[in-house]
Amino acid sequence: MMLRYISFSLLILLLFFSKDALASEKTIDITEAQAHFIAMKVWQNEGASLDKYLIHWNDGEAFASVGIGHFIWFSKGHSEKFQQVFPRVISLMEISQIKLPDWLNSHTPLPWSSKEELNLAKKSGSKKYLELFDLLKSTKKIQAKYLVNRFNMALPRMLETITDPSLKIVVRQNFHLVLRNTDGTINERGLYALLDYINFKGEGIVTSERYQGQGWGLIQVLENMNLTETNSLNSFALSADKILTRRIKNSPPERGEQRWKKNWHNRVMSYWQ
Repeated sequence: MMLRYISFSLLILLLFFSKDALASEKTIDITEAQAHFIAMKVWQNEGASLDKYLIHWNDGEAFASVGIGHFIWFSKGHSEKFQQVFPRVISLMEISQIKLPDWLNSHTPLPWSSKEELNLAKKSGSKKYLELFDLLKSTKKIQAKYLVNRFNMALPRMLETITDPSLKIVVRQNFHLVLRNTDGTINERGLYALLDYINFKGEGIVTSERYQGQGWGLIQVLENMNLTETNSLNSFALSADKILTRRIKNSPPERGEQRWKKNWHNRVMSYWQ
C-alpha cells in the first residue's frame, strides 16, 4: 500500500480544520433535513426509492438486503465474510421503542434461508413478510437515523485501527477534506459521498472483509486518495472506483463480481459529477 504523506499546504488546511472538524470527530453536526435528504439518496441508490425493494435478495448472494440501506441480514446458522447490519437497525428501533412484530427482535435471524423461500413468502403474502414490509415502510426515518449514527462513529472507529501516526493523519485529513468546505461548513455532496460509501461498502476495518488481504471499505478509499487532485470529491470518487475495481479483480471467480462493475462505477462517480 502506498502512503501519501500530507503536503505543507494540506497540513495548513488540516490545522485550519482542527478547531472545528477534528474536535467534533465523534459527532458531526448534521441537521435533520440533511440527514433525511442523504438517507433518501442512499435509498435511491440501493432500491431506486421503490418500496418493492425494501425486502430484496440479490442474485448470487447468500443473504437478504432489507430497508432503505439494503442492510444485510443472515438466516439462521449462516456465516459470511460480510458484516450483518440489519440486527443493529432493529436494536436502534428497540432503543427508540418502535413497536416490532412479536416474532422480531435484534437477535432474530432472517426467516427465509434462500431467495426462493423469500420469493414464495412474498408471493403468498405470508404474515412475517407482510409485517416486515410494513415495518420497513413505516420506519424510514429511524433507518435514516441509523445511517447517520453509523456515519458519526466511522471516523473514530477507523482511527482506532491505525497504528501508523502518519497514516492516521492522512485518513483524518482526507475524511474532512471530503466532508468540509474550506470555511469548515458541511459540504452536503461530501456528506452524501461519505455516508453512502459507508453504507455501501463499510468502514473497511473488519479483517474478514478482505479478498487476498485487501479491503474495499472507506478507510482504504481515504488512504488511497490522490492529493494532487485539487477537487477532493473527484479524488474520493476516483479512489473509490479504483478500490472497487481492485476488489472485483481479487474476488473469487465464482462470485461473478464483474457484473457489478458498471453500476459500482456509476454510483461512486455520482459523488462528484
